Amino acid sequence: MASRTPGTSLSATSQAQPQGKPHSINEYTSVKKPPHLDRLTSVTHQEATVESVTIDVEDGPDGFVPGFLHMPPNFTSAAASQEHHRTAAILLSGAGGGVTGPSSIYLSLACKLATLSSGIPTLRLDYRYPARSKYCVADVYAGMKYLQDLYGLDRFVLIGWSFGGAPVFTVGGADQRVVGCATVASQTAETEGIRKLPPRPVLLLHGTGDRTLSYACSERLYAMYGDKGSRQLELFDGDSHALTGNAATAEGMLCEFIAKCAGVEVDDGLRREVVEAELVGDGERDELMRRGGDLRGPERRE
Repeated sequence: MASRTPGTSLSATSQAQPQGKPHSINEYTSVKKPPHLDRLTSVTHQEATVESVTIDVEDGPDGFVPGFLHMPPNFTSAAASQEHHRTAAILLSGAGGGVTGPSSIYLSLACKLATLSSGIPTLRLDYRYPARSKYCVADVYAGMKYLQDLYGLDRFVLIGWSFGGAPVFTVGGADQRVVGCATVASQTAETEGIRKLPPRPVLLLHGTGDRTLSYACSERLYAMYGDKGSRQLELFDGDSHALTGNAATAEGMLCEFIAKCAGVEVDDGLRREVVEAELVGDGERDELMRRGGDLRGPERRE
């Protein structure tokens, strides 16, 4: 295989609305839940609900974006306003869109977050027009509005893979409802918003063997964030763009980061029974990414 020099951006060269319609949630029915969810429910004796959603985006025609919303058992908007931490996580994929994330991490991460002792509602959100920040940022705002209007959730943790760093830091830098941001193998293009994120925390994960976006991107983001808040950079030696060699470790780090942002304690029991549960096998990750739309366009595992 020919070598490829990793870049710094997967954003579309044109921000014009492309031809065609956004993807339908019906295209993703096979990745609504992780294949081994029973390994979690058999221990916790409860199961988060997973709802297929189509969220209105009020910025023109074709104004809807699909996703999956994972809700804690017995969650109500009344509980959120009175006793819940009112925090939700929004998980964003790369330049091809999709709903499973790098190495299908999002598929299991969302279930785990919703199953924690004080469950964290989690939205796996697609894009209408992937790699076009103007539209993707509007998609994120629409997701936040949806969660706030329907469930009273007004604190958000944003997670992005690859191109997903652009909408994550654009929204995170501009909106104080965002209480933390994390990225996996982020680009640096269109990420200036990270400078406005402190003192809210950031977690940056990247593989040094990434042949799609150089790990220097995350090093640059770490520097752009500055020293006025909580920042963490974790480089995985020799690993790929999708962190295929450290998927479980990365998922665990994201889970605990999001929980900390929400003020949810993860004790040893929860870590063992929930965070470390293997809901997606290593041999299943690539196929689930393909079915979830995460390998469309310029996105790659390598």
